[in-house]
Amino acid sequence: MEAHGDQRWLVDCLTATLDTARDVRAFAEESLRQASLLPGYGAALTKVTINKEISFGLRQLAAVLLKQFIKQHWQEDEENFVPPVVSASEKVVIRQLLLTSLDDSNGKIRTAISMAVAAIGQQDWPEDWPELLPVLLKLIGDQSNGNEVRGALRCLALLSDDLDDMCVPKLVPELFPSLYRIISSPHLYENSLRAKAFAIVHSCISMLGSMSGVYKRDTASLMTSVLDPLIEQFSIVLNYPVQSQNPDDWSMQMEVLKCLLQLVQNFPRLPEAKISAILPALWQTFVSSFKTYHLSYIQGAETLDSISYDSDGSEKSLESFEIQLFELWTTIVGNSRLAKVIGGNIKELAYYTIALQQITEEQVQNWSRDANQYVADEDDLTYSCRVSGSLLLEELVTAYEDYGIDSIVEASQMRFHESRELKEAGSADWWRLHEASLFALGSLSEQLCEAQDSGLTKYNVRDLLEQMLIDIMGTGVHQYPFLHARAFSSVAKFSSLISKGVSEQYLCNAAHAIASDVPPPVKVGACRALAQLLPESNQNLIQPNIMGILSSLVDLLRQVVIGINITYLNSSDSK
Repeated sequence: MEAHGDQRWLVDCLTATLDTARDVRAFAEESLRQASLLPGYGAALTKVTINKEISFGLRQLAAVLLKQFIKQHWQEDEENFVPPVVSASEKVVIRQLLLTSLDDSNGKIRTAISMAVAAIGQQDWPEDWPELLPVLLKLIGDQSNGNEVRGALRCLALLSDDLDDMCVPKLVPELFPSLYRIISSPHLYENSLRAKAFAIVHSCISMLGSMSGVYKRDTASLMTSVLDPLIEQFSIVLNYPVQSQNPDDWSMQMEVLKCLLQLVQNFPRLPEAKISAILPALWQTFVSSFKTYHLSYIQGAETLDSISYDSDGSEKSLESFEIQLFELWTTIVGNSRLAKVIGGNIKELAYYTIALQQITEEQVQNWSRDANQYVADEDDLTYSCRVSGSLLLEELVTAYEDYGIDSIVEASQMRFHESRELKEAGSADWWRLHEASLFALGSLSEQLCEAQDSGLTKYNVRDLLEQMLIDIMGTGVHQYPFLHARAFSSVAKFSSLISKGVSEQYLCNAAHAIASDVPPPVKVGACRALAQLLPESNQNLIQPNIMGILSSLVDLLRQVVIGINITYLNSSDSK
């Protein structure tokens, strides 16, 4: 590298790669390629990256090239290796420069430096870089320098995501005390740093879980040593009410939920007392987050923030938070030992689950614009609170059998009665609870029909369904299209259970709907009802109307084909 001049040459060359003239850019890029084969190039890139007097754009470009350089030239046995390999002396220089620059005030540069440190650490630690962990632990222990703590935590997070079973037993005993100091000290560390510390705990628990089969005794010993203080901190964090849709306000709770999920999944023999200890706090999170979700998403009373993503590319939204909660509850219920712990609360669990399955205001807008999206979401192609809530209800039935069915039916009945009260009070949103109650029952149609036929449930599911369906007949199809669509779908699912009179009334309504100017979701539901009811119907009732139904279906099919052609032509014109 010395043959091409000092750092000034590298800065000029990086600048030239951004030139508007193609030949200038090409010459600069080729010069950098040739320089990358010379000793000292990696160190020079590192010096540009950490130099605060150089413009942000050039520092960021140098960081990108440094990451590429590490990937290609650091280890000869790596898949992407390109000769020559970096010399041992240059590696020492690069590692030292990067470690001392983790406190950069620019967040993007600090992240880039952290990623470079982690990339090297994944190859060199612990054998060739034994001082890495002690230095990082020292940095996160210095609360006087927030940037330093952020940079070191970022490194540890990246390293913990790529640990093997040889490293974890060495890492956890050294790392955990430092992480615990952060997560248990809200007066010293801001929430974003504590959330990052919880994320590292999550990675360690995940790795310990994957090791548990082979290294069962060692893993059990490691988990026992950290479990009690962790559970205590989990409870403290989950007791914070979720009062905002802003991810910054509940990022810690999200990480705690992920940690708990890993504990339950990977350590099924987890003492029941541990889950019992954390249940009140977990319930507090469930209830408080529902209230915020209901206001922001279901009622649409607050403007939703643009969706953000975490470092893993996962969506950060209150809906993703609720889905994480559902996944945790489902996993707890699916564990026969832990299911006993919450057995007395499953009616309340079903009660809140049904409320969380209400159609959101955003779904109303999207489905009203795009019937195809409605069909896709109805077919469970899109993961949502509705789908994950249904999975929890199914698990409740599997785990608790007739008691689970009774609890869900009772919860549905309660929500249905609440929707009636809301309607009488003049609420415009009353229909959402009514629809969600039907949706919840519909997701368990096979189990409910079987339970009703065998007498396993103490509730009359038929009477409840017919009350719900008859109430809907008296409402406007244009005013409540999704409620009517749900009614048709429910009739199709429960055709063997509901009375002949209600079935025939809905058969006539479905035939009328496909021939009328009604919203597309209603026609989708009507088609589903016809597909199920026509083969079972009284021929004397349907015979006089069969040609009209067939004609309406042909017209509907023609409209769909025309719509597809228009969409295709528009997409072709835009290319």
